[in-house]
Amino acid sequence: MTQHKRRASAHQVIRKRAVVAAAVLGTVAVGTGVGVWASSGAGGGASQGGARQSSSGRVAGTASGGVGAPSARPTPSRPYPLSQAPRTIPAVRSHTPARGPGWKPQKADRVVISDGELADEGRLIAGELGLTYAGEKDDVRAGDLRLALGGGGGNQESYTMTVRDGRVDISGPGDAGVFYGTRTLKQEVHGGGTAPEGVVRDEPAKPVRGFNLDIARKPYSESWIEDRIRELGDLKFNELGLHFSDDQAFRIESSTHPEIVSANHLTKAQVKRIVDLAGSRHITVVPEIDSPGHLGAVLAAHPDLKLRNASEVVTKGAIDISKPASAKLVDDLLNEYAGLFTGNQWHLGGDEYQALTMKDPQASYPQLAAAARQKYGSGGTVADLTTGWLNDRAATVRAHGRTMRAWNDGFYRGTSVQAAGDLQVAYWTGKEIGARQPAEYLSAGRKVINYNDEFLYYVLGQPQTFVYPTGQRIYEQWNPRVLRGTTAVPASYDGQILGGAFAVWGDFPNAQTEAQVAAGIRMPLRATAQKLWDPGAPALSWTDFRNLANRLG
Repeated sequence: MTQHKRRASAHQVIRKRAVVAAAVLGTVAVGTGVGVWASSGAGGGASQGGARQSSSGRVAGTASGGVGAPSARPTPSRPYPLSQAPRTIPAVRSHTPARGPGWKPQKADRVVISDGELADEGRLIAGELGLTYAGEKDDVRAGDLRLALGGGGGNQESYTMTVRDGRVDISGPGDAGVFYGTRTLKQEVHGGGTAPEGVVRDEPAKPVRGFNLDIARKPYSESWIEDRIRELGDLKFNELGLHFSDDQAFRIESSTHPEIVSANHLTKAQVKRIVDLAGSRHITVVPEIDSPGHLGAVLAAHPDLKLRNASEVVTKGAIDISKPASAKLVDDLLNEYAGLFTGNQWHLGGDEYQALTMKDPQASYPQLAAAARQKYGSGGTVADLTTGWLNDRAATVRAHGRTMRAWNDGFYRGTSVQAAGDLQVAYWTGKEIGARQPAEYLSAGRKVINYNDEFLYYVLGQPQTFVYPTGQRIYEQWNPRVLRGTTAVPASYDGQILGGAFAVWGDFPNAQTEAQVAAGIRMPLRATAQKLWDPGAPALSWTDFRNLANRLG
């Protein structure tokens, strides 16, 4: 899901080490299935009974201890109790306990890497924990934190972290997983001062873990967005959606159409810094230029392209999709911003095209009906034309190698023209005209991302029936299969649900300040992170989870 550096294969990056350890093979419950990890060179340490605990404290299997190479730090002579699973957000999926003092960072300790691809991750955690970044090293010293590529399965976001003999080893098949291992270590140290002895094996249940931000209706400063990126990275989110075009404003500098840009906007240089910072945290920035609705700011500079009904009354925010110039304008923008947002994801919008809210769109918009008949034959409808518009915009973005999504109310029932098969459904509402249950999209084979507006929508000013979501409600009642309302879709569809995104919308932009928004979404973000990483019933009560969040900062 990210646009980051290509990785060398495992046999190219594994370095010979001075530590010889027994291989550990474990099987633990992962989501609704079973995951198997094999750890090479990262044994579970000496433990009595060899029981491996999951993050909930349940015994999940057995492990045998390994003996590491001698360390400059003497092996403690006094007995230690069996270690407890780390307390982190999101919680780790599996922990093999062991007996030992754990690892506490000291200023002279080094961060070393097995491969140059991990330099960014190494420098970041070294700075955060006050350690010395030593780069690529093959020797082993007391207190080392070593980052390595290799091992594990096919999930590039998985990792193994071993705390033993006064050292920490974090490895994973991809640098994203290694990064997440450093986030776990950072939380362990900040929350309790010491990383507990033993082995963590961890991976997310869902590949899409997002935060969506409406900067069109409410502008946010570059520094505020960057602060959220750092927060998201520590919580193991991997997407930041930017909705930057709407009826109220167009918020990013444009070279192809500077006339549409609002006075208060981000420059491309600022956006590039945002994209780069996100990339360093393994977060893909997902841009959204919504069309054919929600284009009011763009159309203010192009009044000839505004959609008008049979009485020549302008339809708010809607572009006239019967005009070739409309397609050219939007495609100009899609092509331009594909060079700025270099990630592999794109949001096409597609929601709330007001022409289709009329009782008889063909009668209300005769020019759209005529264009539909011309393009699709005598039976062509305005809904067909709108679906064709979305498909054409998808073709523009697809040419840039992007994976695309659109809001669920941009998919229409009963049309002769079908939405492109590779369009993912961003499911947010069941309130649209002709509303369909989520299963209708899923049974058609669509992949779906959960934006459930009853749990995950933070709408400034709380208009209509919206209320500010609470972390407790998300934590206790929501999971990725709860796509609409409060009822989960059947478990058989779980594999098609890629994940979800918590969204902030600026309907009443002055209802809260930036600081109030940050405070208001703090616990909902943490609850969402937990349920996307592990959708099962959490081990901690909400009170304990909240207290943990306060301790971790």
